[in-house]
Amino acid sequence: MKQLSLVLSVIATLISGFLLVKHFSGNSKPAVVTGKEGVKPEEKPEFSIAYFDIDSLQGKYEFFKDALAQLKVKEESMNKELASLERSYQKKISEWQQKGSSMSQSEADAVQREYAQMQQNYQQRRLTLEQQLETLKMDYKKNIKNKIEDYLREFNKTKGYSYIISYEPELMFYKDTIYNITDQLIQGLNEAYKKK
Repeated sequence: MKQLSLVLSVIATLISGFLLVKHFSGNSKPAVVTGKEGVKPEEKPEFSIAYFDIDSLQGKYEFFKDALAQLKVKEESMNKELASLERSYQKKISEWQQKGSSMSQSEADAVQREYAQMQQNYQQRRLTLEQQLETLKMDYKKNIKNKIEDYLREFNKTKGYSYIISYEPELMFYKDTIYNITDQLIQGLNEAYKKK
């Protein structure tokens, strides 16, 4: 799940960087503010940024923890199915080995073909299960990201932040903890998750 935090952080950093450059690009046109009633285009609103710690979110957001548990169950199920398939193939191979030299050439050729088919079936099944697991992971990541974005959209209606970004130690060198909204975000997300 480190990949999720990295993906979310990279996306947030790229968006933040783009928006910061756009904001400070020295445009001579007056800033047009949308979504805030009573703000005239000539007035520049106060610029503020908040952040949340993605690692804390991963550790404390109940939906995220439940999603990880479900992924773990799915992965264990996949591993059990593959192990069962391997055992059945090993049993078949043992039977062939017991017959060994008593097989005719045509039987040996048939065994070789069946063995090759077994390997192909195993590889296809493994690939299918891995793709299903990867798709499930991507769906969970997208769902988590959407839940965070939806909550932050509502959260920010009363807070008025210009940007809310995720904090990742490798991507940010300084942060003032006064702008940390992690606990508020986790509390709000968990409350929303409990309601569903």
